[in-house]
Amino acid sequence: MFDTIIDPTVGAPGDERGRTALASRPGGLNGLRLGLLVNTKRNAADFLEEVAALLESEHGVTTVLTRTKPSIVHPAPPEMLEEFRGETDVVVVGVGDCGSCSASAIADGLQLEAAGIPAAVICSDAFRVSADAMAGLQGTPGYEYVTTAHPVASLSREGVRERAVQALPEIVGMLTRSSVAVAS
Repeated sequence: MFDTIIDPTVGAPGDERGRTALASRPGGLNGLRLGLLVNTKRNAADFLEEVAALLESEHGVTTVLTRTKPSIVHPAPPEMLEEFRGETDVVVVGVGDCGSCSASAIADGLQLEAAGIPAAVICSDAFRVSADAMAGLQGTPGYEYVTTAHPVASLSREGVRERAVQALPEIVGMLTRSSVAVAS
């Protein structure tokens, strides 16, 4: 019945995907337009709202677009990505707090990068395997993302705020580096 079993983390035999060209990074965030791509996980919107408030007050961005994906397990629809392309300079994506939503967040980040928009993807540390597998499947093994301690969904608003503060330096670094390192 089956001649070959396909491993979904590597794709079908002969599937040669090219490495995603990552967007160039600005030297700083002051004056840039921030987008937030929220999945439907509990506390994801709150986490990204806290990050946006910090980026606004400490780095001079203006949040201009917030969109919530219709599905936690699927990448953002093309029309949503087109909105980000037309209206934002940088995007924060998250929060990957389970296996499928972490993989989906990485796919979203890579789609934004391919469109020329620097992205900082946030995933909880318990799901690095899923996130890394998706980066490899998308042709960009070693794609960097921000991790926060698992879980995020069960945190209080104060806990969400604390996690956002902890993640902020790494998020800023992801959005402003001249190039994002990708392991070979």
